[in-house]
Amino acid sequence: MTASLIFAMVAAFLAGIGARDQLIVARLSGHFGGSRPVLAVALACAALSAAALAWAGWRVETLISDAAETMLVAFALAAASLELFWRNREAPAREPTRSLAALAIVLLSRQLGDGARFCIFAIAAATASPQMAALGGALGGGAALAMGWMLGYSLERRVPLRKIRVAIGSITLATALVIALTARGIV
Repeated sequence: MTASLIFAMVAAFLAGIGARDQLIVARLSGHFGGSRPVLAVALACAALSAAALAWAGWRVETLISDAAETMLVAFALAAASLELFWRNREAPAREPTRSLAALAIVLLSRQLGDGARFCIFAIAAATASPQMAALGGALGGGAALAMGWMLGYSLERRVPLRKIRVAIGSITLATALVIALTARGIV
């Protein structure tokens, strides 16, 4: 039970470094001078998306075998690694809005299909502990967003996000391959 919390927290944090949702929050924080409502919406979205994907993982867990759960984890990690390798070329908004509802919609739409939430989904399915996976995912995803909020514009200017994401993606892909080979009985 504690393992799912820790794995989800670490996976969501690492996959969230330099992710689109983190960049949106960092840019808005830089533009609006560290607006606390932006942080509050970001943290709420991280919690909501983590809970939704943990619940989905728990529902899938009841439908598949143990070997399929292990392959699901490998697939989720592989999908997360592909996202980490993918170059983020999203341009900053020219006129960022102050609408917190619009921010919530954009963040949730980005988070519900990103690599960090795939990992939460897979961890919830593999461990049958959706509450702990949701909590860990919310904490890790929230920490990544809070880091973006604190750094603001300097996140992109001073942190080598591309190199960090490629390094994390490489580790994630290697982990996915080992898990997949183990599930197939090859290793």
